[in-house]
Amino acid sequence: MSCHPRITEWATTLQTHLPHLSKPQIMVLALWSLGMVLARSCALTAVSTCLASWLNHKENTLRQRLREFCYDVSAKRGQHRQAVIVESCFAPLLAWVLSLWQGNQLALVLDATTLGTRFTVLVISVVYRGCAIPIAWTVLTANVEKAWRPEWLRMLRQLHRSVPVTWTVIVLADRGLYARWLFQRITRLGWHPFLRINNGGTFRPTGHRQGVPLKTLVPQPGNQWSGTGVAFKTRSRRLSCTLLARWEPGYQDPWFILTDLSPTISEVCWYGVRAWIEQGFKRTKRGGWQWQYTRMTHPDRAARLWLAIAVATLWRVSVGGEAEDTLPLSTLPDLATHLPPPPRSRRATHLRLVSVFRRGWNRILAALLNQTPLPHGRLVPEPWPTRPALHQKGTVPPVVQLLQAA
Repeated sequence: MSCHPRITEWATTLQTHLPHLSKPQIMVLALWSLGMVLARSCALTAVSTCLASWLNHKENTLRQRLREFCYDVSAKRGQHRQAVIVESCFAPLLAWVLSLWQGNQLALVLDATTLGTRFTVLVISVVYRGCAIPIAWTVLTANVEKAWRPEWLRMLRQLHRSVPVTWTVIVLADRGLYARWLFQRITRLGWHPFLRINNGGTFRPTGHRQGVPLKTLVPQPGNQWSGTGVAFKTRSRRLSCTLLARWEPGYQDPWFILTDLSPTISEVCWYGVRAWIEQGFKRTKRGGWQWQYTRMTHPDRAARLWLAIAVATLWRVSVGGEAEDTLPLSTLPDLATHLPPPPRSRRATHLRLVSVFRRGWNRILAALLNQTPLPHGRLVPEPWPTRPALHQKGTVPPVVQLLQAA
């Protein structure tokens, strides 16, 4: 099957970053990812019909070729066929991200997403400019009990070898994923956990004999506290760490973040970038690739489709992020409009009129229409967010005054 020059060009890029895949696998992955960008969907029918019209090929031929990319070996036609081993792509995907990254600070987020009653997907993503790029994932059958711990540990281990030791990596997760074993594994890898916990625990600051309820450290909006010590009481949960606590005015609950970083060099507001993975899930579904319409029911096949989703997302976000970085600062209104505009070095969260995901699609489509080389983009991260120190308001409990003075 002859291919369009743009397909060949994109396949060459994929071969550079995923050299362990065979040439037929690279070519079909190029068809999948570029077809997804054109169709704005990861649905097999949408991608195959779009590519067939563009490449002047038979729809059924393209459809079968794309379908077999997701198959196991036993379901493929012909001899000497190979199945795509998705796990082998995790480290190269992260290495691809780092090759485009400007700087040496990286934020990874662990989270889970569901697709109705069919799938639960455990995902590790690089968060970037209001979006997220999946770099490792495990697709599980929904509503079937299975331990998540081995999956998270395996994916973290596979990704670790791609990151230089000189980089600063924070790993964020929400309250539902917190576990002491996760905190300890992240620190053993040389990375820095940034894990949110529920407000029902206790914390014993360094130099104190007794722990205090977390709620007493930030009893009301407008309070913040940070320090080292021991979290939780029971032996199985006890953890020596740094606690960062902050209750922003206007929010229902405070943040309690556990990390191994010193309180003098870490900011509780860094946890704010975790919300970007929610935008990444939105792009996977209704806001981008329309994964909610897939008819797949087999987890392994869905995992191979996620490889195409990851590649297409990385491409669009890198191209769109480079385009956004060239915009004048005056066109990016700061999200915290109630605060004086901070200097550029402190801005990290903007109210984007156009997402980097959309900007990437615009530029790739323009290149195809103008018959120019495909853009490849680069990843220029924003600084991690900071906020001014909060002032104490109202009556502060004596135990908190004692801890703050210590």
